[in-house]
Order: sequence, then structure tokens, then C-alpha cells
Amino acid sequence: MFVRTRLPALLLAATALSAPALAQEPQVHLDEISVEAVRAALGNVATPQDSAATSGGGGGPSGVTGYTARVSPTATKTNTPLIETPQSVSVVTREQLNDRNVQNVNEALAYVPGTSTNVFGFDPRFDAIYIRGFSTTYDGIFRDGLRQSAVGLTVPRVEPYGTEALTILRGPASGLYGLGSPGGIVDITTKRPVFVPFGEIWFQAGNFNRFQGNFDFGGPVEGSDGTMAYRLTGIVRQSDTFLPGATDDRVNIAPAFTWKPSADTTFTLLTEFQSGRLPGTAAFYNQRGIGATRLYIGDPGFNAFTQEQHRIGYAFEHRFSPDLIFRQNFRYYGVNGDFPYTDVLGITGLSAQRYAGLYKENLSSVALDNQIEGHFLTGPVSHTLVGGVDYNHYDWTRRFGFNFDVPDLDLTGVTDFTRFRYRTFIPRPALTSGNTQSQDQIGVYLQEQAKWDRFVLTLTGRHDWVSQNTTSYSAFVPGAPQKQDDTAFTYRLGLNYLLTPSFVPYASYATTFTPQLGADASGRAFKPATGDQIEAGVKFAVPNTNITGSVAGFDIVQSSILRQDPTNVANSVATGSVESKGFEAELTANFAPGTNLTLAFTHLDFRFLRQTSLITGGPIDGNALSGIPGNTFTAFGTYAFPPGSLLAGLQIGGGIRYAGTSFGDDENTFRNPTVTLFDALIAYDFAALDPKYKGFRAQINAYNIFDRDYAVCQAGYCYRGAPATVIGSLIYRW
Repeated sequence: MFVRTRLPALLLAATALSAPALAQEPQVHLDEISVEAVRAALGNVATPQDSAATSGGGGGPSGVTGYTARVSPTATKTNTPLIETPQSVSVVTREQLNDRNVQNVNEALAYVPGTSTNVFGFDPRFDAIYIRGFSTTYDGIFRDGLRQSAVGLTVPRVEPYGTEALTILRGPASGLYGLGSPGGIVDITTKRPVFVPFGEIWFQAGNFNRFQGNFDFGGPVEGSDGTMAYRLTGIVRQSDTFLPGATDDRVNIAPAFTWKPSADTTFTLLTEFQSGRLPGTAAFYNQRGIGATRLYIGDPGFNAFTQEQHRIGYAFEHRFSPDLIFRQNFRYYGVNGDFPYTDVLGITGLSAQRYAGLYKENLSSVALDNQIEGHFLTGPVSHTLVGGVDYNHYDWTRRFGFNFDVPDLDLTGVTDFTRFRYRTFIPRPALTSGNTQSQDQIGVYLQEQAKWDRFVLTLTGRHDWVSQNTTSYSAFVPGAPQKQDDTAFTYRLGLNYLLTPSFVPYASYATTFTPQLGADASGRAFKPATGDQIEAGVKFAVPNTNITGSVAGFDIVQSSILRQDPTNVANSVATGSVESKGFEAELTANFAPGTNLTLAFTHLDFRFLRQTSLITGGPIDGNALSGIPGNTFTAFGTYAFPPGSLLAGLQIGGGIRYAGTSFGDDENTFRNPTVTLFDALIAYDFAALDPKYKGFRAQINAYNIFDRDYAVCQAGYCYRGAPATVIGSLIYRW
């Protein structure tokens, strides 16, 4: 696809909307980044700030102060300063995760520009994330630089307490990572061992009978002469939800070990086991003309979605010299799920007709990335070259069945469905149908970052070979196997101009290729999606402060968008083409220990270029995609009263999440109203009372504090939002 002519206009527009050129500021020098323990004098920092800063290729962001980060390898697989990357990148640091006490990835990304995390209302089962209007749930979630495969209902869940940071790269990333969402990727960095002793424990309690304990401790291994370190992180949670009879229980434990025999060689082992018990459905009965009623369709007698997952992997790095580095990242992931649920077919008089379904799915995946990084000079031009070969494989099986002999639900005398409770014995359906699928992907990539004077040119190219085999069966009879082979070359061209070291306009063009994971309701593999993006903007860092920001305009076109199948909500379909264009602005600041601010604004116009309605059968070209707000604004800030003041030790904070109107169906027949939600934080460090209480902290987080009652509709189906939630924490750190 050729570079479209609107690129110069976008660059000029973004430059005009940005702030004036800022004074020169010293750049971040990567050799100054330390992995030594640096504890903040005040604030919610439990572990060394740069504990994840190894090097490129999955090591995580570095140069972190409060909510700000200066460097991340996600955009380039090298430790390139964010201001020199030719795409929009945001980082959610550990301190921000702690302050907001996030309980899932959706909450972690709630204040990031370009993201939509509330498209399906309250649903604790999945991390359903949209970036620039595109879903990333199946092909846009990465863990430590490696793709996290997800198919069907086997979607690995990420425990945010076990993460050091989340990095959001907006726009296509296929040139480096292969398969991925056109809207961008989320790269989640796992907590890693550090070579200083530390530890913390959390005890939490909240409404809906929520009780949780967190622990995180580690340090050097005794007798290893500073060559070995360990870390053990985990949580135990028992909780109800506002869904009647539905739980959100979890056990997670993640041991990690690092061996560093020399300054040039590092090997880190990362493991995890997680077990969860969740609701089989988060939906409420939808009534024509009303939308989501208060009748929860799940039956507590047949509604326990249980999922177990485990992973083991490693990150290896060896420096042959400061200018030649080899890395290998590997991970094995296994996910097993049992998914029972009930649904309401309709209501006749005071009787609700129902059926039950049961899905059992298993997913095992392997990801491997080999890369080599080199640095050299040719005259006045400095080069950073990264080349690599990566491999991904998964095997997925699904067995399912339905039971239409479920007793009707008697609604006689029910006047308040928020208090309506019922439990029915429902036999497990026979698993007579199913699917199996396997996929192999091999990618070869090469990236050049050439820096000359004030210019930074990024050229990325990659070739992928993808093979996918799918078989479906019905009534225990297998169908004919279907084989799908795809190859593609994807690339990125990016140019940054250091007008000053602290004020950098940029522009980029990138293509994307996504073999769609999974199968449709008929068991057929999805056809691949292709697309491209142009982006232009300005990044800035206010000199002598920890204030950074960016402004960007973008335009993405994609074919074969993956959409929920309206005739079978447990499946998806891939059809048509779409265009996503808009504007984003972000500012992140750390003013003092414990005092931070993050602001984000997004304007998004996401429409079908070519599509046929799955409801009416008619064309809906030019219609807006449903459930994606056109305008969003978020802000979250904290203030820690300084030492010596009357309120020393106290930290307060709050946030606002505004989502503008959107259409509730793809036919654009009705709209979702605007929704504004407010969050709050209050915390106290007891060391301000007496130094002997050092490490003790009390914290209260509240979400949707005014208990806004709202629903969000997508593809014609409406989902209820989460009510007010309060979680109190007692924390001890050493």
C-alpha cells in the first residue's frame, strides 16, 4: 500500500496544535540507568523503580520517576528514549498501579489515551481492551515482549499486582511483532528479581464481601556472591460481585529467579500459576426498547466459570561487547477453562424461558524470540541495528453442548430485580460438538535506527509465515480439516526530528497483517486482516522537570475486522473494512514524591468503509462502529503533603473518566449517552507519626464514587456498568 498524501497535513496539524519549542534539556543516557534499589522518600513505591530495566526486548520501561517513564523497549525492541520513537507510546508505571490499586488490566488502562476499556460494561471474565477502536483482546496483548495467544474463551488473565508496568504502543506493530491489532499492542512487564532485599504485604477488604491478600518479596540469594536473586509475588482473593450469586475469586503465585554470573550475562526465570472462579455470564436480559434490564440471566446453580493457567519462561541476555548484544526470550503458556452459563431466550407473561450451555476449552502456546542488537558508526551517522527470528505456536481445543430442557424462571411477585435471587439444578449438557485448531508462525525481522544530527530515522521490516489448521465436529462426527497458509511482508517508516532534545516532531507509516485467531460458528478459520496507518505528532519533555507529553494525529485502514457474531454471541465473524482516524493528547507529570498527574484526551472517528449489516442485510457503509466513544477525557492526580507540614504523611487523589456518546448498534439507530465516572484515593503513611512505624500505610480506593447507574450497548446488546466499589488496604513494606 502506498503512503497516502494526508501525511504532511497531519504533521503540520499536530505541530500547530503543540506547545512552543522548549529549551534544550540533557538526554537520558542509558548507561546511567541503575537497577539498584531507589526508594522514594515519600510516596507509594514499594520496589526499586528500575527493577525491570534490563535492556531491550521485553525488559520493560526504565528512567521511571513516579508516573513518568523516559525509556521503553516496546516500540523498537531497544532501549530507545520514548521521545525518539516514531509512534505514540504510553507507560503505566508501578507507582500508578499502586496508587489506583488496580484489580485487572482494564482498570490499569482506564486513564490511557486511545483506549476503550468499558465497551462491555462490568465483566470480570476477560481483559476486553480496544485501542483506537480495534480490539486487542486476542492479538494485541504481549507479556515481556512475547505475544500472549488467546483463542475462543481461553483468554489468559493478567494479574496486575504481578506486573512492573504496562506499555501501550498505539498503531500497527506488525513490523516488529508480526501478528497484532492494527490499533496497537499492550506489552505487560512481569516483576523481576532485584539484588537488594525488599518486601511488602497487603491486606484488603471491600464491598461485595471482597477479601484479598497480596505479597511480594525477594532479594539476593545468600551465599551467591551477588550473582543470584529471587522474587516471589502472589495474591489470594475471595470476593462476590454485584452480579447475583457470582464470584471473582483468584489465587496467583509467581516465583522468579535471576542468575547474573557476570556483568555481561543475565538469565531470568519467570513462572506463574493462577486459578480463578468467575461468573459464566455478566449479561442482563435485554428487552426491546429498554435495553439492559435488571434481570441477571446467569443462574448461580450453573454459573461457575473456572479457569487455570500456568506459564514458565525465561529472558536471557549476553553482551559480547557494548556494541553487540544477543537476547533470547521464551515462554510456555497453558490455559484450561470450564465455562457453564445460562441465557434467557424470552419472557412470556411472568415466565422466563431459558437454556444452558457448557464450553470446555484448552490452550497451550509456545513463544520464542531470538534477537541480536548492534551499534556502529558510518561517518556522522550512528546506527542501532536489531535483527531477529521469532516463533509462536498454539494448540487449542473446544468441546461444547447445550441443554434446552432448563426449567422456566418464575417471575411472579418480583418487583425488585436487584434483590431477586434464585438457584436451579441444571444438568451439565453433553459435549457433542467442538473445534480443534493449531497455528504456527515464524517471523524474520530487521530494524535500522539511524541518527544523524537532529534526525532519527527508523526503518523496520518483517516477513511472516503463518500456517493454521482447523477441524470442527458435530454430534461427535469430525468434519473435513481446513488448512490455511498465509505469508506477508510488513514494515514501518518513521522519522523524528529533534527540534530540541526536549521537543520532537515525528511522522510514521506502518502496515499490519493479522491472521485472525480462532474460528467462526461454523468452525471455519478467519481470513487474515491487512491494513496500514499514518501517524504524525509531537513529543515533549519540559526541561529540568519530570513532565512529559505528546500530541498525535492518526489514520488507520483495515480489512476484515473481527466482530462479535450477533447470531451466536460466543463466536465472532470477520468481514468488510474500516477506517479509524483521530487525535490524541497526553500529559504525565511527577511534581514531587507521591505527587503525580496524568491527563489524556482522545477524539476518535471510527467508521465502516465497506460492510453489510448482520441484522438487516443492507449496506452500512459510513456508519460508526458501535460502543466506541467519539471523545474521551481522563485525568488522575495525587498530592502527598510534604514532610514538616501539618498533614505530613497524608496522600489524597482522585480521577475523572469521561466517555462521550457512541452508537449502540452498528446500524446507528440509537446512541449510548455520555458517562462520567469519578474515582478517589486517600492514604496515610504512619512513619509521619513515629519513625518506628516506617513501612506501614493505610489506603482507601473508591471507584465510581457517586454510584452512577449506567449501561453500555455494543452491536445492539447492552451491558450494565459497575456500581460504586470501595477497597481498603493495610500495607507493610520493608
